[in-house]
Amino acid sequence: MKHIQYQTQGTCSQLIDVTADENNIIQQVFFLGGCNGNLQGISKLVVGQKIDDVIERLKGIRCGTKPTSCPDQLSLALEELKAQAYTEE
Repeated sequence: MKHIQYQTQGTCSQLIDVTADENNIIQQVFFLGGCNGNLQGISKLVVGQKIDDVIERLKGIRCGTKPTSCPDQLSLALEELKAQAYTEE
């Protein structure tokens, strides 16, 4: 399993906690802060999806005039998670 706690930048959410399996399938996503209902929805939609597919769909999404968004920050967290070596749990 792979796990990351990603400190967001430029968004209302402050942290994204993500776990994926050895096949790069997302197992769980939790956001700290931000728009609770929307972020719960995003979390449920991406669980069971391949990391690369989610990165492709979410990368570059902006929130209003901000250069990033919570979905964009999730894509950055997933890129870091994908780059990690697997750990035995």
